[in-house]
Amino acid sequence: MRLLLLTLSHLLGGILLAQSTISGMVIDAETREPLLGATVLIAGSTIGTTTDSDGAFVLSHTGQFPVDLVVSYLGYETQQVTATAASLQIFLAAAPRAFDEIVVTARRGNENPQVVPIAMTVLGAAELDNGIVFNVNRVKELVPSVQLYSSNPRNTTLNIRGLGSTFGLTNDGIDPGVGFYVDGVYYARPAATSLDFIDVRQIEVLRGPQATLFGKNTTAGSFNILTRRPTFSPSVTVEQSFGNYGFIQAKGSVSGPIVANRLAARLSFTGTSREGTLYNVRTEKYINTLNNQGVRAQLLYEPSPKTTLLLAADYSRQRPDGYAQVYAGSVTTQRAAFRQFDAIIADLNYTLPATDPFDRIVDHDTPWRSDQDMGGAALTGEVLVGRGKITTISAWRYWQWNSSNDRDFTGLSAISRSQAPSFHQQWSQEVHYSGSFGKSLEGLVGVFAFYQTLRPEGAHVLEAGKDQWRFVQSSQSLLWQTPGLLDGLTQETDSRFENLSSAVFGQLTWQLGHRVTVNPGLRLNYDYKYADFNQTVYGGLSTTDSNLIALQQRVFQPQNFTADVDDLNLSGQLTVNYAAAASYRFYGTYSLAFKPVGLNLGGLPAADGKPILDLAIVKPERVNHFELGMKSEPIHHATLNLSAFYTSIDDYQTNVQSSQLGVTRGYLANAARVAVKGAEVEVAFDSPRHLRTNFSVSYLNGRYVSFVDAPVPLEDTGAESAHDASGERLPGISKWSGTVGTEYFVSGKLFQQEGQWFVATDANARTGFSSSPTPSRYLNIEGFALVNARLGFRMPVGLTVFAWARNLTNSRYFEQLLSAGGNAGHYAAVLGDPVTFGLSVRYTYF
Repeated sequence: MRLLLLTLSHLLGGILLAQSTISGMVIDAETREPLLGATVLIAGSTIGTTTDSDGAFVLSHTGQFPVDLVVSYLGYETQQVTATAASLQIFLAAAPRAFDEIVVTARRGNENPQVVPIAMTVLGAAELDNGIVFNVNRVKELVPSVQLYSSNPRNTTLNIRGLGSTFGLTNDGIDPGVGFYVDGVYYARPAATSLDFIDVRQIEVLRGPQATLFGKNTTAGSFNILTRRPTFSPSVTVEQSFGNYGFIQAKGSVSGPIVANRLAARLSFTGTSREGTLYNVRTEKYINTLNNQGVRAQLLYEPSPKTTLLLAADYSRQRPDGYAQVYAGSVTTQRAAFRQFDAIIADLNYTLPATDPFDRIVDHDTPWRSDQDMGGAALTGEVLVGRGKITTISAWRYWQWNSSNDRDFTGLSAISRSQAPSFHQQWSQEVHYSGSFGKSLEGLVGVFAFYQTLRPEGAHVLEAGKDQWRFVQSSQSLLWQTPGLLDGLTQETDSRFENLSSAVFGQLTWQLGHRVTVNPGLRLNYDYKYADFNQTVYGGLSTTDSNLIALQQRVFQPQNFTADVDDLNLSGQLTVNYAAAASYRFYGTYSLAFKPVGLNLGGLPAADGKPILDLAIVKPERVNHFELGMKSEPIHHATLNLSAFYTSIDDYQTNVQSSQLGVTRGYLANAARVAVKGAEVEVAFDSPRHLRTNFSVSYLNGRYVSFVDAPVPLEDTGAESAHDASGERLPGISKWSGTVGTEYFVSGKLFQQEGQWFVATDANARTGFSSSPTPSRYLNIEGFALVNARLGFRMPVGLTVFAWARNLTNSRYFEQLLSAGGNAGHYAAVLGDPVTFGLSVRYTYF
């Protein structure tokens, strides 16, 4: 603590040091009007500032004069000028294309996204800081090709274009198809998507396979998240938000030099809390709260102009009383009348507290707990070598999960305990070179190694309660009513898992004349996985009666197996990019990618009481991807981007169900083939004067081409043990989805301070989609639209204050529908948030 206080004192003390200043004005070369918000940087450093409403700036400088400045502004050509101690007047000319100052690092270099032949969406500080966008669940509202479904942080599905992860319950034995990276570090656990962002400056969403660009294999796309780095000029940002439902969010950062031009530090934090949106009549309290905290610390060391070292550590903590699902309905299955949900609860003298899920009332008797801790450290080194750069990223991360769920979604004691405490650790190392290989050849080549372990923090537990007998009763034998037969019957699972992955990868950019570039890429990938699965059963009625024991074994059975598997594959891609004109570029891409081999960690079907070990292995997916696209700037300050694609996947990893009598739960295996085709349109107009607007629309059509042993739809439970889903739609995919956003802004004053008044709105909409691995008439979610708005005043440096509202029309919608365990016919919903509104105040000092 003493070291932390000394470091903070040093950082804040640097703010008070006397420094020389560089002052001036930035002006439109054509209109001679001042430019508000232009960026002025000392060349070759991160020291900079922005202009006020008069176009004026003052920049601290501790070095010698003269000094070179880099001046940039949205829609204008960047200019480098030499400054002396005198005041400057800098005239910027309009750029032939807009958005030149947006820089992406998707290909491990700094590039304009409009010249990168990859379908991508870039969200900058304006979208993230001013829209209450603090996690991936909020990001999906801005990017229509992104889908996120979460019944709790562990059971989270992050997809791009409808592909990436299995829909429904997570299985730790397979890898996600969407890579999640923060400052180049791969995050293996999907729970990372539920954490609050910490001091994020930009998010790049890359669509389609990216296996030749990133260390970990990614077959559906990547989230490339960049945080703000330490600066050699002092800065402080603090922000506080308040809203209904007791919403409180605080976040901020402090950054500055420890040793001038050599060592800088940054400390960032975030905290979010909110009262619950569901009411539990049994406990008489609101649940589904928010309770998140996070901190990130960084040290930046620049021993020479060619060498940079960045040490970063972060820790995030969540303690919500939440992720509860609410009863949403029941269906008549193909089982006998006494096995229908309404008959079951009538026999147990139980009445639901509400039948309309949007009453937001539950009576759950098992507490909902979704405690998670995630953190780690990374050391990133960059060395300029010749006409390129060598980057090394060494990282360690962990994830600790402690959960409790009411899996029968009622106040009955069917499943009285459902817990899956886990502890994951990962180590990764990446080294890559990016830069020039010759006069017309540049690119990236690298190596990557990744190791992951899973150890249970106590066993995964399923415990039957006193009412479970009625849910699993398969005949009208009076033996089922034996007192205490299943009460306390417990299944404990101790599963240990190891995962090793390594790769050599690279992608080149070969310039063929002035108009054509070719981007070939290759990846040689090796994966090894090992699982040790031990499942024991105890409790319930102690008896020697073989008939009663047989009934108990219909509910839980012990199981033990070990399995390991490895796989070596070669994947690649080829892109041809054609510049038809300065403002119109066309590209075509073919990719062959492999999603890694997997192992089942959720139990296996059995034959003669023994697990079928052949089903322990989940074959790797083979992905063939074709894409055509255009990136253009048809008019000044505007972009128009188009893409169309077709993706075919052999051995698609998904949940399937055994046709074998007595197997009551699904497991992971491979559907023979699926296919997704679609098209995307992105339009943006960004005038530096008064208006910014954007529009995106996505069309997706995803189908099972061949899937003969799919889980049966909920309504067909009891009629068949497997279902042929060939030709039916994939889960989680809306045929149409889109977003639109507009912001109008004018110069003005608040408390005599110059800045901008702004009003903005954004909306997102999607058509209906299936919420079941096999389409069901009852587990389809209707389309919905959400409207958000904000109104406020902002200063580039100083005060920003704005009021905001989310789901302004108070749309009632489902995020996800889930059938209850045992398939008695009832199902539950993950509800979308009701209307929320509040006020945010931010102060920034440079």
